Amino acid sequence: MVCTACGAAVVEGVRFCARCGGAVAAAPAEGQVYAGQAVPVAGQYVAPYAPQPIMRSRVEPRLQTLGTFWCLYALYRVVSAAIAMLMLRAVTLYSLGGVEWPLGHEFGQSAPTWMEGLLPVVAVVIVLGAALATFTGWSLLKRKPWGRTLSIVTAILALLKFPFGTALGIYTLWVMVPAEAAMEWEAIAEPD
Repeated sequence: MVCTACGAAVVEGVRFCARCGGAVAAAPAEGQVYAGQAVPVAGQYVAPYAPQPIMRSRVEPRLQTLGTFWCLYALYRVVSAAIAMLMLRAVTLYSLGGVEWPLGHEFGQSAPTWMEGLLPVVAVVIVLGAALATFTGWSLLKRKPWGRTLSIVTAILALLKFPFGTALGIYTLWVMVPAEAAMEWEAIAEPD
């Protein structure tokens, strides 16, 4: 008996090859060649079969971590933005209204009037960014076919948000951009 993957001789009654782990079949007919087996040429030495290195999966083991990190990044953006908006609101409220600061002395200069109009714009940008990060994490965890593309686009946008967005963006691009990752994603993505 021989292995159908590498052509190595295998002990009778064994179901899998000890050399490559492939399925075992009956001996090959005269002139039949298996995948990975060198074709002998008259008068030439043929090196024995050397197994190819096994490609380690790049996307699968990191997918759960990557999706979770995107969801946590969205939460981080919301919390940090809420604190920043409270600070901005405190500056505009106390400086424009002439109200005394909590420590008892008045803030002498007034803040520019455009700062009050900035608050809703900042809130919308933050909500959209957090929604995009959450949606990216969800699409990776659910293995949506378009999740890889979305994660690459979101990672590029996150590179500007130093330090956590930059780190997450680099990690996402490292996992998702290579061609092997594209083939692996196609294999593991669940159809809509």
